[in-house]
Amino acid sequence: MTAVRAATLVEPLPERSVARELASFARRNPLAVAGGVVGLLVVVVAITAPLIAPADPLKTDFRRMTKPPDAHSLFGTDQVGRDTLSRVIYGARSSLVVAFASVLLGTTVGALWGVASGYLGGRFDLVSQRITEVLQSFPDLILAMAISMAIGTGMAAVIVAIAITRIPFGNRVIRSVALCLAPYLVLATAHLGVAIIIEAALGFLGVGIPPPTPTWGNMLAESLTSLVPYWWLVFFPGLAITVTVLAFNLLGDGIRDTLDPRLSPAFLRMMAGGRRA
Repeated sequence: MTAVRAATLVEPLPERSVARELASFARRNPLAVAGGVVGLLVVVVAITAPLIAPADPLKTDFRRMTKPPDAHSLFGTDQVGRDTLSRVIYGARSSLVVAFASVLLGTTVGALWGVASGYLGGRFDLVSQRITEVLQSFPDLILAMAISMAIGTGMAAVIVAIAITRIPFGNRVIRSVALCLAPYLVLATAHLGVAIIIEAALGFLGVGIPPPTPTWGNMLAESLTSLVPYWWLVFFPGLAITVTVLAFNLLGDGIRDTLDPRLSPAFLRMMAGGRRA
């Protein structure tokens, strides 16, 4: 009877539904929600590219070379008559696959490495932090270029190259904060935009995913083959990169502020800057 009476005196904890949590998050971080919605739309566009693209992104039409935007081609055509809108849509697939795969791989490896460094300590931790400092001494793009050129071109090579540039961040941050899911999620979302920019830069420099696979970086590089680049071949891929990166950055900031306020930009810069152990 005593146990029953005690149980009746305990007030039930308020239940917070997923919808209520999302509504609370939206009120606190409207920009993050906007970024999440835009990012989700970009993902949906990439997944449904074969259904929504108006033309084959690889099909050439020499009768419509370098045509400006019109009713037939809303984003115009490139130097060999390929539909720019279709190539931007299909380019989202390549860019997002590379971004998600490289961030997931690099952040996971870095997080596991950071856990091992924090747990084992001693000589292992000392050597690990020195290796991390060496990796961080190179600019991300330069390091990714060197790795990509060393192991070859192609999507797998680009994913590995970008993933290696993400490893030091996961290592430093996870080693320095409480070991839970929040820092991992913050790092993953925050680095998606960086991965997209690096992939586009590698494609622009000719060491990324090789043509004719449409990527936003490749499209920007191909626009420079003419003496004076046609504005629509630069504007639309560049706009796709800008909007997608901004969306993921806003979403990452909102998740960071909600899950782990300690991971502010200043804190991340300090951890990434190479504090000597």
